[in-house]
Amino acid sequence: MKISFWKHLFRTVIPILLGTAIYAFGLHMFLIPNQFMEGGVTGIAILLNYMFDWPPSLLTLLINIPLFLLGLRFIGKVEMIYTILGTLSLSFFLWVMERFIDSGMLLTFQTEQDFFLATLYAGVTTGLGLGIVFRAGGTTGGSDIIARIAYKLKHWPMGRTMLWIDAAVIGASFFYIPREKILYTFVIVFIATRIIDFIQEGAYAARAYTIITEKGAEMADLITREIDRGVTIIPAKGAYSKQAKDIIYCIVSRSQMHRLKLLVRSVDPRAFIVISEVQDVLGEGFREEH
Repeated sequence: MKISFWKHLFRTVIPILLGTAIYAFGLHMFLIPNQFMEGGVTGIAILLNYMFDWPPSLLTLLINIPLFLLGLRFIGKVEMIYTILGTLSLSFFLWVMERFIDSGMLLTFQTEQDFFLATLYAGVTTGLGLGIVFRAGGTTGGSDIIARIAYKLKHWPMGRTMLWIDAAVIGASFFYIPREKILYTFVIVFIATRIIDFIQEGAYAARAYTIITEKGAEMADLITREIDRGVTIIPAKGAYSKQAKDIIYCIVSRSQMHRLKLLVRSVDPRAFIVISEVQDVLGEGFREEH
């Protein structure tokens, strides 16, 4: 029981806390001081902060409370627990950053000249924070809850729903912040999305090889000996030729891709090769989860 608790703590709770801390830092350090925008509920809180100088930490929490109540009714309890954890921790770290900034302990990166540098760091820090939260199975509430409810009730695609919500929030800011800041915001969103995708897919990139050949046993033995990767052989038959073939399935790291191609061609120059991108790999020789 204790092992299970600590495993859960280090896999889920601590990454969510770390991710929301980094996200809050990026918002207060680079995004808000330069009047950039963000999507979702966080974007609404930031826009109200620009308009009325209300603290984003409090606004984020208040806006999410009615969404929590809806989520508890339509979404699973486990998912909502992680969502509530992410939202509460985000509000807490936003509040901590506000205290640091007000006391002078933290100097924000506010610029009137190098907006591109501020844009770059805003995208990297917010993307890094959200990526860690999402990889741990958490969210920061807001548009994610709305998208899940819309999918459950109306079967609207979650990605499209969140995109429309973000677009509406950013679009509303056209009336309150300079137009060029909106354009910089789109760059921030693009950078953050790429960072999130990178973290979600796993830092260890790999490729899956599907090889159709008549020399499956010989090729599998060579791959196992020369590259030290596991190989799966699947019996098959050509639909046109009616000849027996083997399908070899093998996953290798990027650094081994070229070598594997040479090995395959050395055994069967006519082998048919399909290379697929792999988002994440769990298992012996790659990343282990205990």
